Amino acid sequence: MAYPYDLIGPHGDRTLGLIVLKSDETIEPDFRRLFPSPKTALYVSRVESAPEVTRDTLAMMEDDLPAAAGLMPESVQFHAVGYGCTSGTSVIGAARIAELVSAGCRTEAVTEPVSGLVAACRAKGITRLAFLSPYIEPVSRRLRTVLSDQGIATPVFGSFDEAREAAVARISPDAVRNAAQDLAGQGEVDGIFMSCTNLRTLDVIPGLKEELGMPVLSSNLVLAWHMAQLTGAETAAAI
Repeated sequence: MAYPYDLIGPHGDRTLGLIVLKSDETIEPDFRRLFPSPKTALYVSRVESAPEVTRDTLAMMEDDLPAAAGLMPESVQFHAVGYGCTSGTSVIGAARIAELVSAGCRTEAVTEPVSGLVAACRAKGITRLAFLSPYIEPVSRRLRTVLSDQGIATPVFGSFDEAREAAVARISPDAVRNAAQDLAGQGEVDGIFMSCTNLRTLDVIPGLKEELGMPVLSSNLVLAWHMAQLTGAETAAAI
């Protein structure tokens, strides 16, 4: 027996997409926390990524982004899609990422952590950041140059000097907190930025903000915040 049925609209009032690196263990659970409302539907795809992070391996993702975006549901019109890689954005370029993602799925907007960070800094009046990176210096240098081009200086810099994504994902929040505290005391800055979507930053941000009395930003926080700004989606991401 065949039963009749009705067709209804999509899940939620706002539909978001997220392209996550194959090696990333952190951004997806963070985004489930940052977008807890049932009014926001979140769909996730993965893009091939190398186990070690260098400028060359980051650049390789450019070829795979349209296919990763193409694995999103074809029937869905997205309000925004985020590409979850800060250093990858600095290498490939924000405009090129928007072009590649839009080639693979239907979306009104595309963003990534670099555009989110720039927007957050402008919203908070931040021009000097203490910058914490998990990565080796050449990768971090490229991102600092991109920020400088946007009028955001990073006079205080520190790193865990790690190239292996599997290790970055397991750096303890205590280590992140201690490094951020140390950097905050090294120079005159308007805020702190903890880079990398795979770094476990979300639980240390509230305490650091209270202790240091300045904005504390991370890749996942600014990406979620920017997607909410672009779409009106309900979010727990506050800068």
